[in-house]
Amino acid sequence: MHELEVDLEAFGELFATIQSSPFTLVEIDAEQAAALAGQLGVPVRRCYIGDGALHERMVNTGASAQAIIAAKLPDRGSTMAGDFGEILTALFQAAREHPGEVLDSKKWRLKQDRTKPAPGSDVVQLILPYWPDPSDEDRVICSEVKTKSTPGDSKPVASAIEDSKKDSSRRFVRTLNWLKERALDTGLSTVSVEQLDRFIHAVDYPAARREFRAVAVISAALVEAELEGVEAPPGDERALIVISVPDLKANYESAYDAALVSADESEAVA
Repeated sequence: MHELEVDLEAFGELFATIQSSPFTLVEIDAEQAAALAGQLGVPVRRCYIGDGALHERMVNTGASAQAIIAAKLPDRGSTMAGDFGEILTALFQAAREHPGEVLDSKKWRLKQDRTKPAPGSDVVQLILPYWPDPSDEDRVICSEVKTKSTPGDSKPVASAIEDSKKDSSRRFVRTLNWLKERALDTGLSTVSVEQLDRFIHAVDYPAARREFRAVAVISAALVEAELEGVEAPPGDERALIVISVPDLKANYESAYDAALVSADESEAVA
């Protein structure tokens, strides 16, 4: 995640762990959330298009940075909310692993339709502490993320748990193979074919750990109601993580507004 240029140690301090059993509940307090959008504007943009690719597109097309970024970001609504929940989860998990390095394919860069979610498992992150040497300390984290920012009938916690079962069944393996196809086709700047093969062809390497997680990113005002009657899955099957964000809708919309405004910085660098 280093290419996002986020201070992961400082970012991790935004999250306070309220409980860790039978599931993990973390929250961002209102004062810290007020600065969240400003901190995430450029990293959110980089999740969709990296600096090098942005400058290359500007040179090749003659288009402005803002036009190119606008063509990558989702419109306001459910897809933007879902993408933000995934990005926040990816950064949260990377912060929890800091100072260890987390490799993330940035699936948001691979969308064929910016108005829809990226296909496959939501967040897939590789941890390879001794790479290029594989070891039995290698891990892959696969997280199913559900986001709820406004009142409604959706049940993000139960849905995250249920859909995470699809990951541990077959979807996770299909996602790894899909990422490998993308790496062979257009290329991935953050994960290599060899690193993906380490988990696709796991029997050829030392035993690695697969961790499945069900993550619900919920607006703070809705958390209490959404946690009523929640039954956490067995810990050895999958972890349940609930992330409480004050005024989630305002925060993700502000973050995406800041991502588009970051075009001004890109214009100056180009």
